[in-house]
Amino acid sequence: MNDEQLLRYSRHILLPELDVEGQQAILDSRVLIVGAGGLGSPAAMYLASAGVGTIILADGDTVDLTNLQRQILHRNDSVGRFKAESGRDTLATLNPEIITIALPQRLEGALLDAHISEADVVLDCCDNFATRHAINRACVKHRKPLVSGAAVRFDGQLSVFDLRQDSNPCYHCLFPDGEDVEETRCAVMGIFAPLTGIVGSLQAAEALKLIAGCGEPLIGKLLLINALDVSLRTMRYGKDGGCTVCGNA
Repeated sequence: MNDEQLLRYSRHILLPELDVEGQQAILDSRVLIVGAGGLGSPAAMYLASAGVGTIILADGDTVDLTNLQRQILHRNDSVGRFKAESGRDTLATLNPEIITIALPQRLEGALLDAHISEADVVLDCCDNFATRHAINRACVKHRKPLVSGAAVRFDGQLSVFDLRQDSNPCYHCLFPDGEDVEETRCAVMGIFAPLTGIVGSLQAAEALKLIAGCGEPLIGKLLLINALDVSLRTMRYGKDGGCTVCGNA
């Protein structure tokens, strides 16, 4: 690190759990964020501010006026632009040192597989189960830690899946694909704006902990957040030995 970086990241370096080594790991890291909306916005902003060296921001949607209530990466003049490109420009103003690569498209198939294989940590900030399960399968295949968050109405949830240890569960262990799960979206149900900030910020925190190798990640634990009465609850879960995704991993 040069003198300017030592000053910029001094408050991290002062933390003994991070120190110079942890901050250097953050500077050297590559993070893939799938979704540049309500969750991806605060997650990307905190990761950029913290100095993550390369951020891949993937989102095929464009900014709509209804997004601005909570998607803080974007501004009035972003309406109509791809979220990935608008987000890239915002991150450049926050920290011009980092590299942000905008992918204004839906990540799937070989492209999703390639980007996950190159990432140190993956953040699932999307809003549909099909994409979540595709991300999980690729993360299991390449042994990449996955930080998954969700938020709708006043309810949020967060967990970490890390198959670098075979005994750890994957996303499919917790939410099996193909089950009759009702998919609720904020476009229909509404969403409390600060909740996305809470969940997205916690996703950034978990990602930084994984990169720096400090603290205890939310592996095998699902954090449930209720913003209406400000309550937090942690539910423990384990690996499904019959999981079709990671059972033989």
